[in-house]
Amino acid sequence: MNPESQDPRAVNLIRWQERLARWRSPLAILAAGFLAFETLSGLSMLLLPFSIPNQVMVLVHTVIGLAFLLVCAWYLVRHWLAYWRSPLSHNLLLGYVGGVALLLCLLSGVVLTIQAAFGRRISYAWDTVHIVTTFATLAFILFHVVLIVVRDRKTATAAPAAIPQAAGAYGKGTLVFVLASLAVVLLGWVAYRPVTLKKDFPADYSFKYGPNRPFAPSLAATADGKVMDARLLSGARSCGTSGCHEQIVEEWESSAHRWSAMDPAFQKVQITMAQQNGPESTRYCGGCHDPISLFSGTKNLFVENEKLTALEGFQEGVSCLACHSVRKVDVKGNANFVIARPVRYMFELEYDRRQSRANRFLRDFLIRAYPDRHVKDLSKRLFKAPEYCAACHKQFVDQEINRVGWVQLQNQFDNWRQSRWNHPGDAKRTIECRECHMPLVASSDPAAGDAMDYNRSPRDGKHRSHRFAAANQFIPPLLKLPGWEKQVDLVEKWLQGRYEIPEIADKWMKGAVAGLEMDTPEAVRPGEKVDVKLTITSNKVGHDFPTGPLDIIQAWVELVARDDQGNVVFSTGTVDSKGFIQPGAFMFKAEPVDQYGNLIDRHNLWEMVGVRYRRSLFPGFSDTAEFTFSCPQLAPVRAKQFPLAVSYQLGAPNRQARKLEVRARLCYRKIDQFLLNFLFGEKSGLTSPVTEMVALTRVIEIRN
Repeated sequence: MNPESQDPRAVNLIRWQERLARWRSPLAILAAGFLAFETLSGLSMLLLPFSIPNQVMVLVHTVIGLAFLLVCAWYLVRHWLAYWRSPLSHNLLLGYVGGVALLLCLLSGVVLTIQAAFGRRISYAWDTVHIVTTFATLAFILFHVVLIVVRDRKTATAAPAAIPQAAGAYGKGTLVFVLASLAVVLLGWVAYRPVTLKKDFPADYSFKYGPNRPFAPSLAATADGKVMDARLLSGARSCGTSGCHEQIVEEWESSAHRWSAMDPAFQKVQITMAQQNGPESTRYCGGCHDPISLFSGTKNLFVENEKLTALEGFQEGVSCLACHSVRKVDVKGNANFVIARPVRYMFELEYDRRQSRANRFLRDFLIRAYPDRHVKDLSKRLFKAPEYCAACHKQFVDQEINRVGWVQLQNQFDNWRQSRWNHPGDAKRTIECRECHMPLVASSDPAAGDAMDYNRSPRDGKHRSHRFAAANQFIPPLLKLPGWEKQVDLVEKWLQGRYEIPEIADKWMKGAVAGLEMDTPEAVRPGEKVDVKLTITSNKVGHDFPTGPLDIIQAWVELVARDDQGNVVFSTGTVDSKGFIQPGAFMFKAEPVDQYGNLIDRHNLWEMVGVRYRRSLFPGFSDTAEFTFSCPQLAPVRAKQFPLAVSYQLGAPNRQARKLEVRARLCYRKIDQFLLNFLFGEKSGLTSPVTEMVALTRVIEIRN
């Protein structure tokens, strides 16, 4: 029977009963409770501070969202089927718009869940859709429900109190669902037991430089002035095992930052410094070489056989968080930076072998699903500034160390700042630290892309290499850390100028890092002096060449002249079988001295008061090395009757040298042999590999 032919009262009664049934529907109450909790928990995550309760909220929000997804979808389908033939009204339009927004919200939530669970990062586009549709759903559906309540109260003529009672039951059911969900959040919060962290200095910690400077003589400091548990700054590998930053961790694994604390030379020098100058003085080194140990209070009074480096610090040196937790820097140097206590996610500190797969999954899921704090804390414009590097790559000693006064040591930052590579305000002409030492590499890492760099975009598919390419080709093969072969190969190419960096190719010249030119005469006569002049030019170095601790590092000229019979006529700068450079070589290095004029040759910088000799090249500058030797008059001929004896006679035409070949090389090595023998003993057999940076050969004719 057509409802229009029925009595209007009967029709109204039927409609009223249908509406009453919909208010009391368990499916409707479940859908409303689900929608209310998901909205409230989403707003909590978006608007409230990062916390453990909010992290639990993320997990419960996800679980309930997946559990009741079908319930909500089925309710929307049934609700639409009930009204889709009804005449369009403002309330129906609100319902349609709200329903579409809710479907998009549910869809984007599913996508984000899949990405957080199995991907490397969530899509910010989908995240934006999820947030916008949450507000849209809240606005349209809330008004839709309110208007329905008002309408039903006006049209409920048969039993005026029934609709409000049903609506009240609907509201109570919704509230019960929300409260039950919040109870699950509360239980999760109470049940979670975060790792207990050390918050106090050791009872016997020495505050030699005063309670307000617990990490002195290093200038490094924590934001709250307190000790920092080593686990807060360590665990770099967990950044790679999460499936997120695998490529970056792989690069870091063999970098100088990674092994800055486990460097055996550093460890030997540190122990010597502690024995001679007090263990507290090693904090001077810790700010740059061993920050995890410094901030955890490990560099303290000696206990027999105890190291001054924490296990975490020894393994990780300058870890991911040791760098990315820095909040303030000063170009004074000596680790003049302030580091903040990094906020760690739930399950993030349980990164050792005992960590269950479930814990690791939850840790990774939380970081990806709720990334705002992670990104905000660990990605800052400060990290791109040369001043950030200056905090460690600038060094001095003062009275607290040498008991005499202030002395400047290595200073890459001011070298660069005063050089031709720095053009303040003109990024297209300037080459900064990161552009050389952290060149761009192809990347699928979540950190790929950068909108804050002058020549990059958020979707450029690249990140800055964390190998921190520089000039240490000695330690990687010595420690044989993962990827050391690639690191050494990169360093060799770097030193020889063969490592190409396309993004700055238009700013610096091609070819050798340090150019070499040689002037020789075209011809000489036997017995005449041969004058050789070498010009060494710093072409592609952003600071002094060489740089770093020049009492350790050696760059020198090797020059060997041979006649066309292979006889060595002259040599300088050659390295003998024991690793020592021939005395008198032309060398770039420094010779610091103590207050008594004694040479600082054991890297005992705590005794240094000045320098008696220093030679290095400022960016773009040149230096010359001049050599003189005599053209040979006699050709050596072996006596037939005495095979081991050598006699000399006037060279016959067919035996006399006709040409001289002069070969010059600019060589580099990280540690001189005397220091290696002092630290590890001559019997260790350790020698620092020598890199030929550039070489030239000239031929001189010998005329009678």
